[in-house]
Order: sequence, then C-alpha cells, then structure tokens
Amino acid sequence: MTHDTVVALALLGVVGQVLAGLFILVVLSALARVRAVLDAVRGAIWGYELWAAFAVSAIATGGSLFFSEIANFVPCELCWYQRICMYPLSIITLLAAIRGDFGVARLLLPLPAVGACISIYHLLVENGVVAESTTCLVSAPGGCATKWINEFGYMTIPTLALTGFVLLIQLLGLAAFGGDATPATLGADAER
Repeated sequence: MTHDTVVALALLGVVGQVLAGLFILVVLSALARVRAVLDAVRGAIWGYELWAAFAVSAIATGGSLFFSEIANFVPCELCWYQRICMYPLSIITLLAAIRGDFGVARLLLPLPAVGACISIYHLLVENGVVAESTTCLVSAPGGCATKWINEFGYMTIPTLALTGFVLLIQLLGLAAFGGDATPATLGADAER
C-alpha cells in the first residue's frame, strides 16, 4: 500500500508539472501579445483560484504527512523548512476561499516563493551539486541528500514540493493579479 501511495503522489506531481508548464506557456503567449489563451484560462478558473490553491496545498500537506507518519521517512532540516512554507497555506487558502477573499493572495505569495527557493536548494543538495551542511547530516538518517523516493527516475520529495510551490505561485498570482473585469461566467453581480 505504501508504494502504491508513493506512486499515486508521484503521478499527481507529474500532472502538476504538466499543468505548471502549460500555465508558463500561457503566460509566455500573453507576453507575446496573444492574450486569447490567457483570457480563456482566466475565464475557465475565474473565482476558483483559491479553491485550487487549497487543493494543491492540502494534497502537498497530506503527502508530506504520509511520508513522515505512515511511510516513516524522517524529514530532514530542509524538509521542515519546506513544510513551514506549505502547511499554513492549507488552512489560510481554505479560509480565504470560503470567504472569497482574493486580496489575501498577495499576502500569501511569499510563502510559496520562499518554499520554492528552499526546494531548489534541497534538489541541489540531493543531487550533489551543493555540499551538505553539517546540520543536514545530523537532522535525518543520511541527511538532506537522502532520496526517500525516486519515481520515474526524477520524482523525489523535493521535486514534489517544488511542483506544489510553483503551482501555488501561479494560482495565487492569478487570484491576486487576475484583473479587475469580472467574466460573464460568474454573472453580472459577481464581485472579485
């Protein structure tokens, strides 16, 4: 069962990476003055950005708790820092989504941005590009370079975390800076 759950989480990570990559292409097309694609994406998820951010952060939080509490993977120091950036997002995005408070998205953006930076550093340590600190070595068995999972030849826990943080940056960015016009799909009296 544990391996099946790890594979399922890794598959969710791949789906998240595909979605994040597609969103990057959408933004690039908008920068190239092809705004129809961005407007279509914005219209499709308009009003649900915070719910999507909640789903991403809740899955990431649940996945990290699964790894440490059920699979018994000891979180290293860098994993804890990534958790510090992710866990509050699960609660705050839920509360913001329930209230429809899109203004809070701007205040939340630093958490996934810092988390993404920590994930990138963790990936560099994990792949031997950056030397492990002494703190990493004593924080968990094998230190921060331990690859507790390695699905599909590249999907490790820091890769999953980075995927979640990138998706959260994108979703919170859409919620915070999505524009002032309300699309027709929400009705004339819907407010942002």
